[in-house]
Amino acid sequence: MNKIRYCPNCKEYTLEEVCPRCGAKTIVKAPPRYSPKENVARYRRKMRREILQKEGLL
Repeated sequence: MNKIRYCPNCKEYTLEEVCPRCGAKTIVKAPPRYSPKENVARYRRKMRREILQKEGLL
C-alpha cells in the first residue's frame, strides 16, 4: 500500500518516492489529522482508487 509522502525541500505532499516538483527524495509522513479544510484529500482519494483498481474492485 502506498503512503502519502512529504518533500522536506518544497513542503509538498505526493505519492512518489522522488518529488516531481524539485527532484528531492521524499519521506513517509504520519497521516495528517482530519480537518474540514483538508488539503491532501486528493492524494488520499488517488491512493484509495489505485488500491481498489489493483484488487479489481473498481
